[in-house]
Formats: sequence, C-alpha cells, structure tokens
Amino acid sequence: MSEFTLPRSPSQTRQRLVEAAFEEVYHSGFRSSDINAILTKAGVTKGALYHHFTGKEALGHAVVEQVIAKITSDKWLAPLDDVDDPIDALLGILNDTALSPAEVNGGCPLNNLAQEMSPLDEGFRRRLSEIFTTWISGVADALRLGQVNGKVRRDLDPVETATFFIATYEGYISMAKVAQDPRVLDSGLRQLRAYLHTLRR
Repeated sequence: MSEFTLPRSPSQTRQRLVEAAFEEVYHSGFRSSDINAILTKAGVTKGALYHHFTGKEALGHAVVEQVIAKITSDKWLAPLDDVDDPIDALLGILNDTALSPAEVNGGCPLNNLAQEMSPLDEGFRRRLSEIFTTWISGVADALRLGQVNGKVRRDLDPVETATFFIATYEGYISMAKVAQDPRVLDSGLRQLRAYLHTLRR
C-alpha cells in the first residue's frame, strides 16, 4: 500500500491561515504583511484563503479575535480567575514575564496593532478595544475581590488602578521595543512590582 497524507480538515486549514497571518503581521505589521508569504507559511492556496475569509482584512480580524485575545487571556486573565490575593497573582505574572530578545524587539502584538490600525479601520479598533476592556475588567474584578478578602486597600478604585497598571506595563513594552533594549522592560517590571506592593491593605 502506498503512503498517503490524510487531507487537512477545513478547521485545520483555517487555523493554519490564522496562525501564519499572526506571525506575518507581528513581524511586518498588518499593512505591510504579504498574503503570499502567509499562504506559503500556512501551506495553503489562495483559493483556500478566500474559502475561509473574504479578504486580508477579515483574516486580520480573525488574528485579533483568535490569537491576540487568547494570548492576553492566557497570560493575564486565567491566573487571576477567582484568586484570594490578586496582588500575589499579578506579581507572579510579572515574575513570569521573561521575553526573548525577539519578543522585546517585536513589542506587544496587541499594542502594535492598536497603534497601527485603530485610526484606520473600525473593525480592528473595535476588536482591539474589546480586548483591552476585557483585560482591564479582569484585573479590576480581581482587585475588587481582593478588597472583599482584605488583601487590597479599600480606598483605591479597581478600574482606575487596573487601567493605570496595564497602561504602564504596555508603555514599558513599547519603550523597550523602541530602545531595542530588554533592560528598559526589566526596569519597568521592577517599578510595577513596587507599585503593586503599595496596593496591599
């Protein structure tokens, strides 16, 4: 019997396209990303692309919804789910933030697209805003529970605190990217750890 390869399922093909598009967009930006490069990375034809997506914009929206949202959820929201002490949980997330040189140089995929596409495309802007809103809400909910549990100061506003924390983190990621220097991010993480300790009750 001759060897053969089982045909790829439509869901696998779609997933390969989304993952390949994420890699291309992360390295080149959305506007500069090349459809042919995405097809080559995914190992699929242009016909397969247009079977699953109406075009490059729809593929980019899928990258935001399926890849970037999941990265944010896995890194930030899952560890904060129903924790007794959100400050310890946030410190743990920061302590686990060990970005490779390529990731420091590439920056945050969420922030990259927010800066590039929010002024240009309402579909991107709305999807990216939703991720930030969900991220802020997740941190704020954890802080609020920490207040109930006596772990977090009662005088702080959870939403404002979460927004400040996330904006500061994203700002240091961007500054490290511009400087192409991981020491910028290391300094920022130290400052954020110190800030978190001031939130204890």
